[in-house]
Amino acid sequence: MTMASPEPGRDCPLCPRLHDFIAGWRLREPAWHNAPVPAFLPPEGEDAVQLLIVGLAPGLRGANRTGRPFTGDYAGDLLYSTLNRFGFARGKFEARPDDSLQLTGAAIVNAVRCVPPENKPTGGEIATCRQFLIPTIERFAKLRAILTLGTIAHQSTVRALGGRVAAVPFKHGGRHEVGGVALFSSYHCSRYNTNTGVLTEEMFVNVFSGIRTFLDGTQS
Repeated sequence: MTMASPEPGRDCPLCPRLHDFIAGWRLREPAWHNAPVPAFLPPEGEDAVQLLIVGLAPGLRGANRTGRPFTGDYAGDLLYSTLNRFGFARGKFEARPDDSLQLTGAAIVNAVRCVPPENKPTGGEIATCRQFLIPTIERFAKLRAILTLGTIAHQSTVRALGGRVAAVPFKHGGRHEVGGVALFSSYHCSRYNTNTGVLTEEMFVNVFSGIRTFLDGTQS
């Protein structure tokens, strides 16, 4: 069991490129969050979490601006509406951190906590930030399932769980058992993927339907 903190400090220096990129945006937009984005937890706390959703990294004008994962850019519209549909969220998502949206039995985090230039973290940055992903996973004592959004989040999560990427390949709609949890995978709910038809709402809904069925079955 790692003793590392699940949350980096506001001025985390471990990835110099990301640190410097954020520093530049703090000068341009001092009212923005412009810092590592913490995990989004349900009000009931860690012990209520059965599902963890792992995204890639904060969007520049999304979570980097607002300080809450998937809040402020298009990806959040599809994600949070689907979470509401399947009982993993309640309240109204209005794309700001002070809206009435709350998670229910779920938590959300990004594999890379700081916004990367052009939305592209390097392999080294992904590996470095895994020191926060591992204790994030470990903090949820009742965790039963993880959903990874996209290849990078999937591979980093597999490694965080102690699995081998070659043995747990990413595919949309995939499911594996790794490190004692059910690992589900989906294409990322980005505007690019939905606009190009890589991911449709029906495809995304089907993934969550499988997760809901799994969790309901394990509770019986």
